Amino acid sequence: MIRNIACALSAAFMLAVAGPAGADSIHILDATLGEKSPTPDISTTQMRHILADGSGVVLDSRPRAEFNAGHLPGAQVVEGAGEQRTTAIGRLNKSAPLVLYCNGPYCKASRRLAGELIASGFKNVKRYQLGIPVWRALGGPTVIELAGIKRIFDADRTAVYIDARPAAEFVKGSLRGARSLPIDDLTSGKLKKLPLPLDDFNRRIVLFGRDGTQARKPADLLSKRPWHNVAYYPGSFESLTAALGK
Repeated sequence: MIRNIACALSAAFMLAVAGPAGADSIHILDATLGEKSPTPDISTTQMRHILADGSGVVLDSRPRAEFNAGHLPGAQVVEGAGEQRTTAIGRLNKSAPLVLYCNGPYCKASRRLAGELIASGFKNVKRYQLGIPVWRALGGPTVIELAGIKRIFDADRTAVYIDARPAAEFVKGSLRGARSLPIDDLTSGKLKKLPLPLDDFNRRIVLFGRDGTQARKPADLLSKRPWHNVAYYPGSFESLTAALGK
């Protein structure tokens, strides 16, 4: 994980310094991979705008298990092979702008899916080829699905689970081993010390709350902090504890 983050930051930094041909410099958020392709490549700034205003359908071209472990907010996964994949592509709106991403500059999954979409008659296809590693490195929030949490809950003993609900609710029961980080205390400045690891800023951190909206707030705040591997659960606290127990 440390190596992945370092590579992502290094790649993004080199892109920012070099920029596209003929440019002296470019802000790191406006950098793209700059490769020649039938599908235009977009920057992190452009991806942020698309997610914020819903001006495009964001497609995760990775396998379902990777999508469950962490994906861009609002993204859909296109999975399967053969007839199943053809059917999944057929359900997409051909008139809608599509934006694809996968596991970074060297991942070919988004390129392959882009080719399939163009062959199927889609005209407005773009790619965020910097992918989820650079997205995370630049402070972008990610979503972890229930299936992803269930997979790592007992397997990853280093993972840190943060409960964003009020302290009064936390003391009544939470996930096993979870730490309390009330979002109201965090935003008001009452919480002076974050209950987060200071020995490894690449540790997996999973945020949850009463619902996805409450869990998203600390994720956005932590985007300007040094922890990189942060994801929030978009579902309810009840659904989480029903699957994992208290």
